[in-house]
Amino acid sequence: MEGPGADGPGAKGRSADGPGAEGPSTGGSGRARADARRDAGGSLARARRAARRIDAGTPTDRDRAIDGLRALALLAVVLGHWLLGGLTRGDGGALETASPLAALGQLAPLSWVLQLLGLFFLVGGYASVRSWRRAEARGVRTGQWLWARLVRLGRPVGALAVACAVLVAELHAVGVPGETLRTALTLVAQPLWFLAVYAVLTALTPYCDRAARRAGAWSAVPLLLCVAAVDLLRYGPYAQSVPSSVGLLNVLPGWLFGYQLGVAWGRGRLDRRGAWLLLVGGTALFAVLVGRCGYPASMVGVPGADRTNSHPPSLLVLALAAAQCGAAILLRGPLARLLRRPLLWAPVALINLSAVTVLCWHQCAPLVLAVPAAWLGEVPGLVAAPDSVGWLLLRGAWLPLFAAVLLVLVRWARQFERGPAAQAAGPARRPGPEREARGAPSTREAAPTPPAQAAQPARATPPARAEPPAEPTEPARGTGGTPPPRTALPPPRTPLPAQATRSAPPEREAIPCRPRRP
Repeated sequence: MEGPGADGPGAKGRSADGPGAEGPSTGGSGRARADARRDAGGSLARARRAARRIDAGTPTDRDRAIDGLRALALLAVVLGHWLLGGLTRGDGGALETASPLAALGQLAPLSWVLQLLGLFFLVGGYASVRSWRRAEARGVRTGQWLWARLVRLGRPVGALAVACAVLVAELHAVGVPGETLRTALTLVAQPLWFLAVYAVLTALTPYCDRAARRAGAWSAVPLLLCVAAVDLLRYGPYAQSVPSSVGLLNVLPGWLFGYQLGVAWGRGRLDRRGAWLLLVGGTALFAVLVGRCGYPASMVGVPGADRTNSHPPSLLVLALAAAQCGAAILLRGPLARLLRRPLLWAPVALINLSAVTVLCWHQCAPLVLAVPAAWLGEVPGLVAAPDSVGWLLLRGAWLPLFAAVLLVLVRWARQFERGPAAQAAGPARRPGPEREARGAPSTREAAPTPPAQAAQPARATPPARAEPPAEPTEPARGTGGTPPPRTALPPPRTPLPAQATRSAPPEREAIPCRPRRP
């Protein structure tokens, strides 16, 4: 007689070697793991296929190293603003800006890596001069070339301005504090000064090209000396009698320094020897300025500090830019070889397609999360005082969420960077080469189609092999007419009888002779 439960649920799945209760759970978890591995493998396969499509659509003459340097500089700017810029709750729950560098001075070397504006202007000068020279070779006037580039830069900024105006009005209507709105507008407008300076430098490209053609990379030395002279007035023995507005004289030559080096590089007047000189000389000057001349070590502004290096740029910014530019020129070859891999090249191409949009909208990502979170109180790593290493670690945990929000914003706002003509043409077929037409500084104005990928007509069936001409046929005797015109035999050729495959030669005409005498 069988005991109770012999055929019950507990007996299902029992094996002869042990309790059966573990059999189904082990098998189920194994199937779940297998499904997870299969899903991960499918996602990776799709990513590889997409990367191969982007790689195949990139022209062979594309300078991938320049695009890689631009993407690196842009990501450094974004990451620097997210890590070194915090938000706290002030009176009435309003948001206020704060920086971890005020309490954690030992983080200053982090700003040396994340402040890559010198590299950004280097790539911009390289791309602009090459684009301008191609346009000049095609007969395009300088004014037309400049207007096209400024429109590409201005479209994303105009879209951001309209969106901010609408959002500020809506948020003010729902009761968001005015101080929070002012803080948000300040953060959003913070990166736009770069675009304004870049537009001015773009207008100076023909003059920079003329200077680089005559003096090469040495054409950037007067800019360095100009910034040094202004810094001597600001921080020298007569600093107390010099107004602070004198520092504004450094804005143009300070940022033009890296741009001029890029123009010389694009003209082929800056080689590896010059790059080594920039790297070694810039590093030595940086060490002297920080260690002996009392320059602040942080490359970004710190709230409450008496001096700042970036706004306006000081001589320390130019020293760092020289070292960064020298290193970038030396690493161009290895970086180009590295970016031949489709999985590494695909994200670089996509970033370059939306470079201006990313620069305009990246400060909105933390605000999208911080403004509603401020109603709840302090949120560690998001809305809290950045005064400890723990805050920095928690901030790092928020970065993936910031990136996801930015991705959503860029996918929506990228339509304005592309422009109406590109939108009417549909989605871009070649992610790499077409980003300049959408506003990002690029290595060329319009990527020409390489010879290997030039537009070709649809492949048609190869033509049939030409048949040998038919041999002439003798006209009928006595007709004296010409032979009928030959007609092409329809393919396939009808086989002829064996004896007719080779026609007999025409008979010779009989030659009349005189008759014999009898």
